Amino acid sequence: MEDNAKERSPANPRELAERARLARETCPYLTAKQAAFHLGIAANTLKRLRHQGRGPLCRMHGGNWRYHVDDLDAWSAARKSGEGA
Repeated sequence: MEDNAKERSPANPRELAERARLARETCPYLTAKQAAFHLGIAANTLKRLRHQGRGPLCRMHGGNWRYHVDDLDAWSAARKSGEGA
C-alpha cells in the first residue's frame, strides 16, 4: 500500500512569524508551533512544559492544543528576572 500523503517541509521562521501575525490579527489562538515561535522557544520545549504543567495556559480546539496570545504574554511576563523586573 502506497502512502500518497504530501510530506510537509518544516516551516521557516519568516513563515511562522507571518502566520503568527495573521493569527493575532484574525484569531488570538495560536498553534503550538506559532506559540513556541512567539515565546522564542522550541516547540518541543513548549510541549515538555505543557506535559509538566509548567507551561502557559492552553486549550484543546478540534483535537489540537491552542494558546491564546494574552496567556502567552502573561506567562512570559511572570518569568521576568533581573534588574527592573
